[in-house]
Amino acid sequence: MSIQRGSLVIISSPSGAGKTTLSHKLLGEFVDAVKFSVSYTTRPIRHSEVDGVDYNFVTEQRFEEMVDAGEFAEWAIVHGNRYGTSRAVVEGALTEGHDVVFDVDWQGGQELSKQWPSDALMIFVLPPDLQILEERLRRRATDAEDVIDRRLKMAIEEIGHHDIYPHKIVNDDLEEAYSVLRAVYLCRRWGDQAPKEVQALVAENHAANVGAHADRLTSDGSDPYA
Repeated sequence: MSIQRGSLVIISSPSGAGKTTLSHKLLGEFVDAVKFSVSYTTRPIRHSEVDGVDYNFVTEQRFEEMVDAGEFAEWAIVHGNRYGTSRAVVEGALTEGHDVVFDVDWQGGQELSKQWPSDALMIFVLPPDLQILEERLRRRATDAEDVIDRRLKMAIEEIGHHDIYPHKIVNDDLEEAYSVLRAVYLCRRWGDQAPKEVQALVAENHAANVGAHADRLTSDGSDPYA
């Protein structure tokens, strides 16, 4: 019996909108089916992170060597630091039938979807408004003030690329946002065999026209989701 090929579950958002928390919830529930793609980065490790679990932390020189060797499926510079995804690790997991979760920015998501177009499930997470996004970044207390300011300035530009993501979720309430993410994932994994209530939740989210909310955020940066 042949193994069903896995999917790339690509979850993107501006910093602070919740992609990492939502990704970890999905990984925690579907332990046997889903793997996390551990990216390589030149960013300094934070006190709460574990090397090889959250990221593979490498030097600029080592990262450059990997780029030259063609080891990355995608890589990008984000907020002054480099991030990259191992091509061999991704293809191996998909072939073995595992779904692979990517917590990446829109540049990484776009590049991954180009390389594995039939395997990609693309989901963009949005904040309810930019004020709440700022509050979350400051509450996280992991970045210096200038870094927070830079992330906030980048947020509108990042949200402007939401249209390359077929699925969009507003993270106003974490549990509600996760319910939608979970439903989108199960519909991808099970197709028409997904429970009717799961399919209905995905249809309801599409009908909410979350893309219009994203457009409002990029136009005036303040409109609440309605």
